Amino acid sequence: MKPTLFVLAAGMGSRYGGLKQLDGVGPSGETIMDYSIYDAVHAGFGKLVFVIRKSFEKDFREKIVKKYEHKIPVELVFQDLDNLPVGFSVPEGREKPWGTNHAVMMGKDVIHEPFAVINADDFYGRESYKVLADYLSKLDNTRNQYCMIGYRVGNTLSESGTVARGICETDAEGNLTGVVERTQVMRIDGEVKYKDENDQWISIPDNTPVSMNMWGFTPDYFEYSEKYFVEFLKKNIQNPKAEFFIPLVVNELIVNNTAKVKVLDTPSKWFGVTYAEDRPGVVAKLQQLVDDGVYPSPLW
Repeated sequence: MKPTLFVLAAGMGSRYGGLKQLDGVGPSGETIMDYSIYDAVHAGFGKLVFVIRKSFEKDFREKIVKKYEHKIPVELVFQDLDNLPVGFSVPEGREKPWGTNHAVMMGKDVIHEPFAVINADDFYGRESYKVLADYLSKLDNTRNQYCMIGYRVGNTLSESGTVARGICETDAEGNLTGVVERTQVMRIDGEVKYKDENDQWISIPDNTPVSMNMWGFTPDYFEYSEKYFVEFLKKNIQNPKAEFFIPLVVNELIVNNTAKVKVLDTPSKWFGVTYAEDRPGVVAKLQQLVDDGVYPSPLW
């Protein structure tokens, strides 16, 4: 069975200043997501699932879904604040979405095969999709064996400000032993640094593996997510900024020896539009890839 590509496209784009998922940055108006899906289809993925906000469903169907529905099966699912377990309700003042793993949970009813998770607004590189598809295609009828594409942190930074990255540690067999979400990472005086809990800048090597939210799971991951989301809400529901990140669940599964997560190395350079100032650089990089013959223009 071919794996599914699950695209997280529900973010509001607050730092960018708009719905960056729909922003045409390619030479013929392609979105970053268009390139991701092009690479995924050619790598062997067999279905697309998008998680979006219900509020922009109409635009998304017209501008995105129509491009793919005759090439590959497409499903839409929705992430909203009131998508909560029985017994919980949205607290007063909560406006921020519940986070990336809450978005993943929305796919439970339509994903029944190994699947990859990506961000809609990140360019991951063709090699990464091929590595991920090959690995996931071997996970049919398995449980508790996941994977993650590990990018080298020096290849993932923005020139316009800090970025959030999941800093990873691995064992001798290449399995993930821990991942910590660092919300402020940037290059300072030539060194990659992140700000820790004490507001101190900590230096790390350029080749430190980081999570760019390019994960591979099997459907049993939904069961674990639901369990840990209840525990998360019990502790954090009154915190308006608390988010249920994918690394929170992955860490729990690793610490409890429930699952193993293979880190699949890639030398690919990530790029994306975190800030509006990043946009011209992304446009130039995509144009160069087209000029070099890596992608056609128009893409489809």
